[in-house]
Amino acid sequence: MEAAETPRTGADREWAPREFDAAPSSDLRTAVGGFDARAEDFDRTRPVCPAALFDDLLTVANLAPGDRVLEIGCGSGQATVPLAERGLAVTALEVGPRLAALARQRLRRFPAVEVVTRAFEDWVPAGRPFAAVAAFNALHWVAPQLRYAGPAALLSPGGALVIGGCRWAVPEDAEPFWREVQADYQAVGYEGVPPPPPEAIGPLRFPAEAAVFFEEVTARRYPFQVVYTAEEYLALLATQSGTNLLGEARRTELLARVGARLRAWPRLTASFVGFLTIGKRTG
Repeated sequence: MEAAETPRTGADREWAPREFDAAPSSDLRTAVGGFDARAEDFDRTRPVCPAALFDDLLTVANLAPGDRVLEIGCGSGQATVPLAERGLAVTALEVGPRLAALARQRLRRFPAVEVVTRAFEDWVPAGRPFAAVAAFNALHWVAPQLRYAGPAALLSPGGALVIGGCRWAVPEDAEPFWREVQADYQAVGYEGVPPPPPEAIGPLRFPAEAAVFFEEVTARRYPFQVVYTAEEYLALLATQSGTNLLGEARRTELLARVGARLRAWPRLTASFVGFLTIGKRTG
């Protein structure tokens, strides 16, 4: 883990891809449909944050094996598995039925984990409060009026809201592909800017509206890399919300353009900066 100096702003939009940043809630149905329609590709290509992030999560949030955690938007379980491996009793919400089914399959060896096919806004909790509520690359899909008030209402006094995930980065020494491919995004009118270098990506901070409910106790960053084959990277790109929000014609054109460019790149090293931000419930 490295210290970060440059704060992230809500105005950031990256071409490759964008859903790790905030996205309009009106795009939820289109985005989730794209994720769920390609659930298997989503499952096998999405990056998983480093183990150190999950170790720090338990330490900072003061969680112990057996503690109850609610996870919002678990996808196919990329973050749920590391949480379960550390002994947490996770209730994982996922609105996409195919993604939820994959998550159940991956997590069937953990009897303390339940996957519920439901959006956070539609879910009715039962039982005692949770020790933590966690969201990995998912909190921005929650309705703004419930984004912080909802988790706070479910937590025990002093309980933790955990926001994790990752952002794309392009180091100065990255393969030329990562800069050359920006021409393909521009050609189809993809709104955004190229990913910044890792050192320009700071930790995610709680916004002002969260301070009513939570006191931020840590904000950390975790640079890491993933090696993809050309086929895996194209499959990953096809699952992105930004790709699917282009509409069918422009989405098809983008994938064709990038696919042609990938003929010269059988393997690629993708760079990310993982982030972990934790707030304790006030009051």
